[in-house]
Amino acid sequence: MLLVTGITGHSGRYFLQELIKNKYEGTIRCIIRETSDTSMLDNSQLKIEKVVGNLDDKEFIDKAMVGVNTIIHIYNIHHSPVIVQTAIKNNVKKAILVHTTGIYSNFKNASQEYKEIEKKIIEFVKDSNYKINITILRPTMIYGDLCDHNMSKFIKMIHKLPIIPVIDKGNSLIQPVNARDLGKAYYTVLKFSSKNPELKAYDLSGDKPIKMIDVLKLISQELNKKVIFVNIPMGLGVFTARIMKALSIGKFDVIEKVQRMGENRSYSHGDATNDFGYNPMPFEDGIKIEVGQYKVKQMKV
Repeated sequence: MLLVTGITGHSGRYFLQELIKNKYEGTIRCIIRETSDTSMLDNSQLKIEKVVGNLDDKEFIDKAMVGVNTIIHIYNIHHSPVIVQTAIKNNVKKAILVHTTGIYSNFKNASQEYKEIEKKIIEFVKDSNYKINITILRPTMIYGDLCDHNMSKFIKMIHKLPIIPVIDKGNSLIQPVNARDLGKAYYTVLKFSSKNPELKAYDLSGDKPIKMIDVLKLISQELNKKVIFVNIPMGLGVFTARIMKALSIGKFDVIEKVQRMGENRSYSHGDATNDFGYNPMPFEDGIKIEVGQYKVKQMKV
């Protein structure tokens, strides 16, 4: 039996589409919340078993894993340690964990917690006599639909504002990954079999690195909107963020987010391509889809 968390979420829905397209034959136990939209699950014609529960409840997780041989945990990296610990307890053979390339950030607040989580997982595996096959997938900035929290914000901002501030001329590199490519990757890794139990990690990035300013220009072109980009030096951006934090008595703290705007966030997906044929779409194609969705939505307003 396959156990899935986060299947009704952004990239999880595309994973479900892959299961449907490939006519997955096994039973799929899906952990959902009471408020989850399960229409795609209900109409999938797959062998779906829905269980409502909270991943903060260890007893619930333990019960959900009875009879399970494979897990794909998409929902939240913070639950990964207890997922792995419980999987080992229940003799699960394979676990696929969706984490983040945020682990590579030079800023401690952005990366330290992720490093500690993966360290715990490694320790659980080493301390156990049970051999489990674990694959960690680390997506970069995820985009693809208006429900994302990344490109959708840029699209709205460029549509509404005539002037856009850009940190350090927007020269930092990013490598956004489309949720559609992640759904395909999850399915491929699910079907990918390793000869020996091991722990492997793969970065799942977009097709190629792209400068932030070029991302913004592509969006403005797709929106057919003329925008003036104003350069904000990093020092001034951080100073402004500190003032905002002070005025809000610490409630509005975006200092590190501003600092990260000057940090390169591009990572090679070469290992994923070599091992299981990962082949993400060009950003130009992906952003055209998302901007197209935005245009349709605006027409309905």
